[in-house]
Amino acid sequence: MSITKNSMQKISRRELIKFSLLGSVVSALGSRSFAKALALIPTPDETEGPFYPVKDQQDKDADLTQIKGHTAAAQGQHIVVSGQVQDVAGHPVAQAALDIWQADAHGRYHHPRDPNPARPDKNFQGWAIIHSDENGLFRFKTVMPGAYPASGSWIRPPHIHFKISKPGYRVLTTQMYFPAEKLNHSDLLLNAKSERERTAMTAQLVAKQGNLPVYEYNIVLDLLRR
Repeated sequence: MSITKNSMQKISRRELIKFSLLGSVVSALGSRSFAKALALIPTPDETEGPFYPVKDQQDKDADLTQIKGHTAAAQGQHIVVSGQVQDVAGHPVAQAALDIWQADAHGRYHHPRDPNPARPDKNFQGWAIIHSDENGLFRFKTVMPGAYPASGSWIRPPHIHFKISKPGYRVLTTQMYFPAEKLNHSDLLLNAKSERERTAMTAQLVAKQGNLPVYEYNIVLDLLRR
């Protein structure tokens, strides 16, 4: 089959139009944003666990290391967790509600049915409800949660629970893990995920503010399907 000069010109013209349009999209979004948008997957779901707070408390602000009215701060290594809530297209999600709870530095939750024999830290807030800002950004101060026995020989690695909600999006309940934790490799929940999902659920150590390690944890919400 012979290819005529006219057909080659038509093919070239079509290819030029296609690549021109693609270039326009990349230029409009920015090459990094375009690649990022293509790569985003919803943050994986995880079980809420048995220790969601059952007793309301007055102080649920973004500093879990200090309870209003207490002179002493929470025990353990204080850390900062910051990130951005986005949708699967890479757009920031403003005013998303982030319900956050975790164990204290000894691996003990503020929950009446926690069987951990460790004494709870009465100066640790343990629970926060905050909102992302107009750019989808959030930030809170807490302690590095301790590991704790789950069942048998299973020791749960340090992790923080999140429940994120915003009208128009599917409610996400998940858990954030920390990098370079040996117990991550034997955790039954984390290892039930794919490698890509594990990466999405693991924060990254990005900086230090004085003696405070700063971890970045970005959250991707999926649209509510109707």
